Amino acid sequence: MSRTIPSDSVGLVNPQALHFERSLRLESGSELSNFDLVYETYGKLNKNCSNAVLVCHALSGDHHVAGYHNMEDKKPGWWDNCIGPGKPVDTNRFFVVCPNNLGGCSGSTGPLTTNPATGKPYGPDFPIVTVCDWVKSQSLLADALGINCWAAVIGGSLGGMQSLQWAIDYPDRIKNAFVIAAAPKLSTQNIAFNEVARQAIRSDPHFNNGYYYENDSKPSLGLMLARMLGHITYLSDDMLDEKFGRELSDGKIKFGYDVEFQVESYLRYQGRSFVDRFDANSYMLITKVLDYFDPARSTNGNLAAAFAPANARFYVISFSSDWRFAPIRSREIVRALLDADKDVSYIKVHSIQGHDSFLMPIPRYHEVLRTAFNRIAGETAP
Repeated sequence: MSRTIPSDSVGLVNPQALHFERSLRLESGSELSNFDLVYETYGKLNKNCSNAVLVCHALSGDHHVAGYHNMEDKKPGWWDNCIGPGKPVDTNRFFVVCPNNLGGCSGSTGPLTTNPATGKPYGPDFPIVTVCDWVKSQSLLADALGINCWAAVIGGSLGGMQSLQWAIDYPDRIKNAFVIAAAPKLSTQNIAFNEVARQAIRSDPHFNNGYYYENDSKPSLGLMLARMLGHITYLSDDMLDEKFGRELSDGKIKFGYDVEFQVESYLRYQGRSFVDRFDANSYMLITKVLDYFDPARSTNGNLAAAFAPANARFYVISFSSDWRFAPIRSREIVRALLDADKDVSYIKVHSIQGHDSFLMPIPRYHEVLRTAFNRIAGETAP
């Protein structure tokens, strides 16, 4: 059944693709001889190209950040509550761009792409990429779109890490950096979570060392388990308790190992639906991107020194219930920015949704974003 599109939606949108017939040298030393980036845009670029906003997606995100692809879509893009006419990132005032990152599985060059050297999908042979590589490819996308400087770069979680890297690597091409529910690098515990997820995928009998495309199969069970584990870490204990408690799906104990508690049913649903839309090799790759992120690695662990090149104004936002990237990790970023004498604002927003809070329409959170983007709009020449 078709839907009525809300008046504050960007409406029906079509993904676009750019092919780059040029090599891209990666931080690992590997090289892509050419590559594609799929992206979506919302709003209009003004005459002097000064109102562009780059949205960077997190681990399981993609380029479809707002609006609908067709009238039958069950739900809009993953950050539709935040981006659109009259919303915090107002597409009446800003030109918003969101690409699917290299290594993803939504159209940009990645493990699913045909390897020109073999004529088969790259699979596990796709080179490991980093946040620096993503930012470099995004800068080439900006060049192609005629955008010399972003009014803002914004993202949550892994998206916030990209925003930080933009400010370091291209200090003259970003005016404002929004770093939401992020960290300056992963904790040991977070690396451990990612490793368990990868091992769940690798232990699936259909994984075939990553060459499962050739068998016309995929490691569905392994990817499902990886997603279930990840999803638990994205939510807070209070959120799970409020949503499910210890409610039984059929109202009684069955004394068995099938689904009994509602939270079990929920996690299995989340895992199965994820398998339908994501690729296991991409999941493996992007968790490694997270593991490797550490901008202070090049400055002997001195995060303030890593921020020295940055010229952007920083907005750092954390959430009280986020235990995956806890507020203390955001305060590490803020402390280093202050030590580097940078312009930074920080707020911890009260929430019960855990790490996923950055995706939610929490009133205080949206108020903060709206105020910041109103300020940016006022500084953006028409």
